[in-house]
Amino acid sequence: MSTYLNALERHQQLFQNMTQCESALQLLADQVDACFASGGKLLFIGNGGSAADAQHLATEFVIRYKEERAPLAAIALTTDTSMLTAHANDFSYDTVFSRQVAALARPEDILIGISTSGNSANIIDAIQTAQAIGTNTWAWTGQSGGKLKAIADHLLAIPATETARVQEAHIFAGHWLCEDADRRALARG
Repeated sequence: MSTYLNALERHQQLFQNMTQCESALQLLADQVDACFASGGKLLFIGNGGSAADAQHLATEFVIRYKEERAPLAAIALTTDTSMLTAHANDFSYDTVFSRQVAALARPEDILIGISTSGNSANIIDAIQTAQAIGTNTWAWTGQSGGKLKAIADHLLAIPATETARVQEAHIFAGHWLCEDADRRALARG
């Protein structure tokens, strides 16, 4: 079997198993709707590919996903290179998102920390900082949930252990969430 077909089969198997995430995704969609209705915002954080996913999804909410609608408040805390590098230089990379969370997060917001392993120290620290503020926290992880499983308020644990497959499912979950937000925003008018 070619490596292409092997990867495709692993991808297809993952998406057959994604129904395991339905209740978590529905809860998140309801919470996102309530967040926006109360004037809150989504804050996304992640490292590497997860940072790219954070930026991608924040953009979909602010600009649009598929439908023309008013912008929805979302920000990726992964985009300001001056802030990220200053903090990493002056303090520590383990707390690179925490200071931004302390400055920007409010109780009506939702922080989504994306970590395929569930063990990223800077995501853990940021989630704990957000919880001290009263911000609702979600961890998007791979199958085990890592350390974040016991820390975040809510968990979206993708039923896979392979990093690439977990990342594919995270972006799918984010796109589904955007589509749901579009539908709800348009229904409200």
